[in-house]
Amino acid sequence: MSPPVAFPHGPAVPALGLGSWHIGEGRRPVAQEIAALQAGLDAGLRLIDTAEMYGDGRSEELIGRAVAGRRDEVFLVSKVYPHHATAEAPLRRALTQSLTRLGTGRLDLYDLAPDLRTPI
Repeated sequence: MSPPVAFPHGPAVPALGLGSWHIGEGRRPVAQEIAALQAGLDAGLRLIDTAEMYGDGRSEELIGRAVAGRRDEVFLVSKVYPHHATAEAPLRRALTQSLTRLGTGRLDLYDLAPDLRTPI
């Protein structure tokens, strides 16, 4: 495994992890996607990255199923849509929905996803 990345005031995080951009979009059978995530964990990967927008939340649901009973082994990252982090759409609601889909009471890192509609 690659050396971990250390946060200044937090845990050391694996530099290599599992992404989930296309998980939950129906490209593969659900059982196959869950098995792939679990195989990554079995192989020693400890970071899983997802987002509320991946598969309209289905990615988070499948990851929740894949890490059930193993949550403490995983550094779990998710992202919020920028339009869910406004006064009109409070961030807390989006976070609560992500936590519910993931079947956990905590995230290890919560990112603000880029607004791809606005040029950088």
